Amino acid sequence: MYKFLTGFMFWISVSIFFIGLFVRFILYFKGLDWRLDRVAYKAYPFYGIKGALKSVFKWMIPFLTHGWRQQSFMTIAFFAFHIGAVIVPFFGLAHNIFIRSKICISLPFTLNQLTTDILSWLVIIGAVMLTIRRLVLPQAKILTKKSDYFILFLSVAPFITGLCARYEVGNYLFWLYFHIICGEALLIAAPFTKLSHFVLFFASRIQLGMDYGIKRGGMKSKRGINW
Repeated sequence: MYKFLTGFMFWISVSIFFIGLFVRFILYFKGLDWRLDRVAYKAYPFYGIKGALKSVFKWMIPFLTHGWRQQSFMTIAFFAFHIGAVIVPFFGLAHNIFIRSKICISLPFTLNQLTTDILSWLVIIGAVMLTIRRLVLPQAKILTKKSDYFILFLSVAPFITGLCARYEVGNYLFWLYFHIICGEALLIAAPFTKLSHFVLFFASRIQLGMDYGIKRGGMKSKRGINW
């Protein structure tokens, strides 16, 4: 079972994840209206790239944008969840060893076990906060479907099962296999669900940043833009 999950299924899930998200990223930009968006982006690439980088950078920093400051609860929950969700899979010691065994590349540093545990618990706490927000806040509740709760659970399941294996809650091998299965299910589901925000978050920030940089921010320059 371990060889199957860490061999054939690992490569299948990783392939679906990267190829699927790459396709979603390309289709996002191909789906933009030609006259309203793409023409402007090609005509003024400097303003577009500048606006895109500014947009991505500001939304990657907690409370740096007006949107983050308006929703402090959401901001704390979002970053508590996503910081651990991004860092632990790549820089956790066991994961780093596994990655090195598969592609013969060792990441520049690894987290010690205490840091890994803390970040994993932050993911779980962040997921609980996001769930409470969806249940309590009217404007979030009305947009939430049952499938959204399932996706949130699927996102946090690898961390719950990983901690159960780490603390040896019951049968270690059961939690280890369950942990791997949950992680691979997450990878496979990502391109086909709202988990595609792995890349679509950046795609939307790039597009909106270019839009503001060219059509609005660009027009504030000394030269101005004929738009």
